[in-house]
Amino acid sequence: MGWIPDNVVDAFRGSHQLGLFLRIDTDPALHLWFGVNDIPAGFDSIDPNGTVYLGGGRLLGVPTLEVLVNGTADSVEFTLSGIDPSTASKTLDSLPPLRGAAVQMGLTTLDQYYQPMSSIIPVWTGTASHVSESSQAVPSGESVTLTLSLAVVSGEATRSRAARSLWSAPHQKAISPTDRFCDGTARLARGVQPAWPNF
Repeated sequence: MGWIPDNVVDAFRGSHQLGLFLRIDTDPALHLWFGVNDIPAGFDSIDPNGTVYLGGGRLLGVPTLEVLVNGTADSVEFTLSGIDPSTASKTLDSLPPLRGAAVQMGLTTLDQYYQPMSSIIPVWTGTASHVSESSQAVPSGESVTLTLSLAVVSGEATRSRAARSLWSAPHQKAISPTDRFCDGTARLARGVQPAWPNF
């Protein structure tokens, strides 16, 4: 058995139901999955004892999940829409502090009873930045609904714009031991102009 259990690999090869799970490490932690009913599940190596994941409704789309590359990564937004204003207000008032909380996204396949076939397999980790709310204009006589969004970044900077970091050779070698891309960073900091190769 490897990183992905054999029964999940077999399910991926055929027709399968996919369960997407979101965990936000607040106090208390928020556990949400993109489905209808609440189900017990647990992230492999994060909360191995498991917990109950709340059904967040039908999934309309997953944002592009990016990783930190060369010190730059965009933020992504996870959204819940169709919420009435009073429920949205109660939700925002009851939220624990989110800024800086770890956010994990994971997946697994579901069996014929819509239950997870394995522990949740983590596929992406980010850091919560901020919550926002928006509302579309509606014609007279129709109910107003709100959309709540959580901005999440990969990397360490919780800003609404892409974050940049200064990388040194030790930073880069911690990620990729054979990469020599940042070996001349210290010379650049001292003002030494490197000799660039001609191609």
